[in-house]
Amino acid sequence: MLLRQLRETMAEPLASQDRLDKIVSLIAENMRADVCSFYVLRDDGALELFATKGLKAESVHMTTLRLGEGLVGLIAAEAEPLSLDDAPSHPAFAYRPETGEDPYYAFLGVPVLRAGQTLGVLVVQNAERRHYGEDEVEAMLTTATILAEMVATSDFDNLIKPGSDIDLRRPRMFTGVSFTDGIALGTVVLHDPRVVVTNFIAEDTEQEKLRLDQALEKMRVSIDAMLDHGDMQPSSDHREILETYRMFANDRGWVHRLTEAIENGLSAEAAVERVQNDTRARMLRQTDPYIRDRLHDLDDLANRLLRVLTGDHQGMGRSLPDNAILVARNMGPAELLEYDRTKLRGIVLEEGGTTAHVAIVARSLGMVAVGQAQSIVSMCESGDDIILDGPAGVVHLRPTPDIEQAYVDKVRVSAKRRAHYAALKDKPSITRDGIEMTLLHNSGLVADLPMLDDTGAAGVGLFRTELQFMIASKLPRLREQIDLYAEAMAIAGDRPVVFRLLDIGGDKVVPYMRSMAEENPAMGYRSIRLGLDRPGLLRTQVRALLLAADGRPLKILVPMVTETFEFKQTRMVVHKEIDRLRRAGQKIPSRLELGVMVEVPSLLFELDQLLPEADFVSIGSNDLVQFLTASDRANPRVAKNYDAIGLPRLRAIRTVVDAAKRYNVPITMCGELAGKPLEALALMSIGMTKLSMGPASIGPIKELILNVELGPIKQAVAAALSDGSDGVSIRVLLQEWIDKQNLPV
Repeated sequence: MLLRQLRETMAEPLASQDRLDKIVSLIAENMRADVCSFYVLRDDGALELFATKGLKAESVHMTTLRLGEGLVGLIAAEAEPLSLDDAPSHPAFAYRPETGEDPYYAFLGVPVLRAGQTLGVLVVQNAERRHYGEDEVEAMLTTATILAEMVATSDFDNLIKPGSDIDLRRPRMFTGVSFTDGIALGTVVLHDPRVVVTNFIAEDTEQEKLRLDQALEKMRVSIDAMLDHGDMQPSSDHREILETYRMFANDRGWVHRLTEAIENGLSAEAAVERVQNDTRARMLRQTDPYIRDRLHDLDDLANRLLRVLTGDHQGMGRSLPDNAILVARNMGPAELLEYDRTKLRGIVLEEGGTTAHVAIVARSLGMVAVGQAQSIVSMCESGDDIILDGPAGVVHLRPTPDIEQAYVDKVRVSAKRRAHYAALKDKPSITRDGIEMTLLHNSGLVADLPMLDDTGAAGVGLFRTELQFMIASKLPRLREQIDLYAEAMAIAGDRPVVFRLLDIGGDKVVPYMRSMAEENPAMGYRSIRLGLDRPGLLRTQVRALLLAADGRPLKILVPMVTETFEFKQTRMVVHKEIDRLRRAGQKIPSRLELGVMVEVPSLLFELDQLLPEADFVSIGSNDLVQFLTASDRANPRVAKNYDAIGLPRLRAIRTVVDAAKRYNVPITMCGELAGKPLEALALMSIGMTKLSMGPASIGPIKELILNVELGPIKQAVAAALSDGSDGVSIRVLLQEWIDKQNLPV
């Protein structure tokens, strides 16, 4: 009865305050309460009385309690209902004389929640001492679900005092991890938007329970089907997530709570929303990290069930507003590339690491990206204003005007910096003491190759060919590969492009290639190991590269080499394909160079055997540092503990540089280190003269080169690496030289 009356009231053409006043009157009448009051949590942390039936009318919008103060503040802080038969005797009771609540003893308050966030508190009171039963608590919680949606609508805004806002929409700041440099101001677009529930009240509870049962069964079948899919690895992260989903989807307690919410008058969709709100509010207040991690799984499961119930399988699709900024728990590079990149300015993830593939693609596209922004998905709505501070790894959601203006000014300064860097593009990269450097791009997309002209880079030091495979729904055919490589070479013109052979497997999953489960995928069946084991795959790619060259010079880089014989095997495959082209009367490259990627520590002990066989060498710092430190680069809890230019790592890199010089083999650094000014200075100080990096890093690194006197820094670093003192910090040492030479870092 109450929910039907509430629905009719929501549909009436009433002013917001009149509607709210009528709602509290209806609740008081149906609950047989002397008082019903509704408090809203403001953005300043105060709970303001917005409507009441039974207390003094003049106290509305005048009475406030701090979060945690009084019974109302306690409910808001803990997000749990509270039922008392003698409220004034409770130690948290706070008396407000202006309300006239002296005669009332019995008290029942419930939190008003949305996405697990407290919006306010709904209270009923009675003069006589009485106990509110579970049915009454449940009815109040159900009513609070309806109120939450009303508070979240724009119609509610005119009840808010000028200069204030509700807590749901207050500005928030998230500190994450920087994926890329740059600043982006724009509008939130949720990658997997929450389903918006519009039908809250059940017409027929039995029909709603039937709808819920059918939706649950459909969802369970779809989860089982995904788990039974042939490509699902037995111990992959995806499978573990789906196993968790299946466990929750069959949890009797969860289903019972959903059914109970329907029996209290909610539609099936609203029941899912209501139960997930309660669960989220409780789990957000847990300190156990495991429990908090499971919150993501429950959120995803609830959203999946809502999609089945509402038939919403598309979400927002891929249409974007101007200056869109994607917000997601996580996503792969293929999903990112599906969006219109002309409108996309940045991306924020709750998860991910700096070497995640989506982060690499974002850098390649010159897009601002921040990761590990905890809980941001549940805190924002599509359409919210948002600012990404790439260098600081900071996200400002719904920023204040002052913060927005500060970043507008920063963007103007940044634009001037870009203009300054653009003015440097034609200048040779030579240090003040005459040491010449070569700056190259890391790439993997044809879309970012035109930036060679913007940055003045000497070419592409690393073209990641696997991105084409990762974003495709099926294995790219020979002709598709030829077209991609030929287009890349055509755009680069006379500038060299180093094509790295396919580096998939491990954590670089492609959906159309089955593989066995691996406990340590980074050290598993991947890269050239996979290529040599599946010669058809390797030969097809080599053939595509040779044909794409069409008589031009060609550079091929072999990744993940562990021993010299693997490199020799790969070279044999390449030469067999060249012989095949000759016999067919087709053009072969005018010059072919085959290089080796040093990223496995065992190669440090094979350099004397390997280097005479290679035409050039590239160091992959991402994997090399990961293996040297035995720390998973995608695991922020351990990856951040090791300085990539700490003494042991820098000594290892110097070993390769020195060996390359002895054998007169060109060497390039193509890992992420090369694009960071202080780290680039460390590399230059040990003799590295070719650096490959994301396009956005070329300008800052070139400016550093033009201003540095490298000789004395090389001597200081050499002394630190050679004296055996593990107490020396290369980072501190370089910072001292940066300050001494006033370098632009």
